[in-house]
Amino acid sequence: MPKKTTLLGGGLAAALVTTLTLALGSCSMDTTAPGSARQDAASDAKGSFGRADCRKAKCIALTFDAGPGKDTPELLDMLKERKVHATFFLLGKNHVLKHPGTVRRIQDEGHEVANHTWTHKILTEEEPGEIRAELEKTQVAIEKITGERPRLMRPPQGRTDDKVSEVSKELGLSQVLWSATAKDYSTNDSALITKRILDQASKDGIILLHDIYPGTVPAVPGIVDALQKDGYTFVTVSELMAPAVPEPGTIYRP
Repeated sequence: MPKKTTLLGGGLAAALVTTLTLALGSCSMDTTAPGSARQDAASDAKGSFGRADCRKAKCIALTFDAGPGKDTPELLDMLKERKVHATFFLLGKNHVLKHPGTVRRIQDEGHEVANHTWTHKILTEEEPGEIRAELEKTQVAIEKITGERPRLMRPPQGRTDDKVSEVSKELGLSQVLWSATAKDYSTNDSALITKRILDQASKDGIILLHDIYPGTVPAVPGIVDALQKDGYTFVTVSELMAPAVPEPGTIYRP
């Protein structure tokens, strides 16, 4: 997992921008925002709107990385109660294989199932063959459970480059980064996690959380309730860019 940080507030946001800029600095593949993809969609685009048309609604996508874990069923209960759909970027070896019933439930309850690699290797440090294995093993494992292959992936730590983009394209996977993070791997303070996300939330944004850390799941009800009160509609990542359809290999970054 990423190294811990003690940055807060504006420093946290600045560090996030710097990290993403460095991660993408050597990448010449296509990068676009979900809102831009939506705006540029062809008139016959087939993307599903889900519960909201984000051309009109104030949308935001809630995403969870590195699960499922033991607390994911509780999280799913919370989301179901609030009629919120999220996108889950799942880890293969020690999570998808360990919790197949939870993976199936995520799919059955209308959430988007996505790929977060097999063992969380930093893909930019690997050769194409290993990048392909990290993604393909997870694709196969998820398909065995849900009957469908994911079309979205999130590279660990948001690190991508031309190699990662090319392999992702070959496997039919779009890459999804984020605009708001609580860095919840560095704290178990649910109030702090909530504050960090609410401070960074924005229209057409993508929230990054992890449903495997103790402070995260307890923070979700407060995050959802506050943002809904502020007029936000929660959608999956694919719904955020509808009627555009995610393009394999493309990097989506709000």
